[in-house]
Amino acid sequence: MSYKHLTLNERNNIEVLKQEGYSSRRIAKILGCHHSTISRELKRCNNEYKAHTAEEDKKHKSSLKGRKNKSTKEIICAIKEKLNLKCSPEQIAGTLYKGKLAFKTIYNWIYSGIIDFDISKLRRKCKSRKNKETRGRFNIGTSIRKRPKNIKYRNTFGHWELDTVVSSRGKSKGCLATFVERKTRFYIALPMKDRSKDSMFKAIKKICNSLPKESLKSFTSDRGKEFACYDEVEKLGIDFYFADPYSAWQRGSNENSNGLLREYYPKKTVLAEISIEELIKNLMELNNRPRKCLNYRTPFELFLHELSLI
Repeated sequence: MSYKHLTLNERNNIEVLKQEGYSSRRIAKILGCHHSTISRELKRCNNEYKAHTAEEDKKHKSSLKGRKNKSTKEIICAIKEKLNLKCSPEQIAGTLYKGKLAFKTIYNWIYSGIIDFDISKLRRKCKSRKNKETRGRFNIGTSIRKRPKNIKYRNTFGHWELDTVVSSRGKSKGCLATFVERKTRFYIALPMKDRSKDSMFKAIKKICNSLPKESLKSFTSDRGKEFACYDEVEKLGIDFYFADPYSAWQRGSNENSNGLLREYYPKKTVLAEISIEELIKNLMELNNRPRKCLNYRTPFELFLHELSLI
């Protein structure tokens, strides 16, 4: 008697014959196949034999045959390259493999040593507690509570969050003025010699001279003394809003982007000494990093798209 692959119709017959009390050998004789074929077939179902359940089990096992181990050398090299660019396993899974590889699998490969990567360099998982702010502040200017709702919900392009990234206290007065466009998360950082309102206004003027007027509709910042230049900015036709005290979440995009920049420039970095070429390179990496909140598109890609619509 020959061995054979069973069809769904034959499985239906097996289900009926089994319910009628026929033995494996009698079913095999009726269907014209070896009794071991029927014996193996009946083992597909844990309890009562069901034809459709057995058919699905067969299809699943067939799909696994000949499948190569996911962790091939090429995949590992591609993942490691992205990890070195400071992409998270979730970003890598969402862009390189688009659901075909779970980000948890990438984490498992790292933890098990399949991917040789320093675990301590994985993207941060939580925010560190910030020291209480001690710099000068002021209480004039338009509150964020008067800002239009469409800005809050990121429906329109051209609304920016502003902040400063500083060197360690006592290291240097040099710092960075940072700007992030709320809708696209496009991020810009410009060197400043100090944290004065004059230095900030010069940085803002550079942005205004580099981008179309239509892409600069509003700015939102905290009440740090460097933003006392807000009235000069408003004369340029840009609305300026101030977040509530101790409400960093109202400028979440900028806070997050500054945290990403800190991966390149830890707090002990003397920012006055970094080269503009290095800063541009790191900003390009950040803006070309896919974001889950952007459906795994990049800030650079979306920013260019929005500019093309102006």
